[in-house]
Amino acid sequence: MTGADAAAAKAAPTSVALVVVGLVCQEVGASLAYRLFDEVGPLGMVMLRLVFSAIVLLLIARPRVRGHGASAWRGVLGFGAVLALMNGLFYLALERLPLGITVTIEVLGPLVLSVVATRRASAWLWAALALAGVLALGGGGWDRLDPIGVMFALAAAATWALYILASARVGADFPKLDGLALAMTVGAIVSLPFGVADAGSALLRPEILGIGAAVAVLSSTIPYALELIALRRLPAPAFAILMSLSPATAAVAGFVLLGQHLVWLELVGIALVILASIGAVRVARVAGEPVG
Repeated sequence: MTGADAAAAKAAPTSVALVVVGLVCQEVGASLAYRLFDEVGPLGMVMLRLVFSAIVLLLIARPRVRGHGASAWRGVLGFGAVLALMNGLFYLALERLPLGITVTIEVLGPLVLSVVATRRASAWLWAALALAGVLALGGGGWDRLDPIGVMFALAAAATWALYILASARVGADFPKLDGLALAMTVGAIVSLPFGVADAGSALLRPEILGIGAAVAVLSSTIPYALELIALRRLPAPAFAILMSLSPATAAVAGFVLLGQHLVWLELVGIALVILASIGAVRVARVAGEPVG
């Protein structure tokens, strides 16, 4: 083993811990957001998260706005719109569904994108396993799952796939965090009228603004920073597999922080979707497709 290999092996446990901490922060942030729904509504919460995330990213990145072509700016505008739509659909789903189930359905977006991009017959086996997992989510009785919430979660899954594509395009056109900071600003602007209409005078309360800022830091700033550090030390397939565990961390957070109980078939469904995600990542790695 070379010195570089030894250093990588030594850093791996720390990198795994960083990813797990990031996942936990995301779900704690989602739990905090859920508790604010009665005060500001899901769209008000989206606005608070995007506005404070944009402020933090602009302060950190200080992006340059000159020297970019029209195509690059179209990418930023599209990315920002996708960010606003994806977060809005996710919170609208979370208003009606348990956190663990919402995240499990949303994960189907990147999973399907991975299967389609891989173009291998074996990848469709993992898609079938994911479908079995979704069917198992209703095993405790589909009456437990709000159909409108399921539709919002499926739409959020589709926009997550769009997010991955839009992020890759903007990342190629802008250095470092510049593209993300600019797109987050666009998303915040897009969300403003909907958020103000949903939250109303609650936005004038300092404690609401404080919790909104905390949600932005927990759900966006900390996870992104930790994932960025981990990606420098972990192979992309290993990172993608760790990210596939997000439905499990969401289910635990929903149970511990929100008292959301899941029946055993719903837990089986979450486990099947996680296995399908890991399998799709492994197939993509063999096929040589990007997985991060």
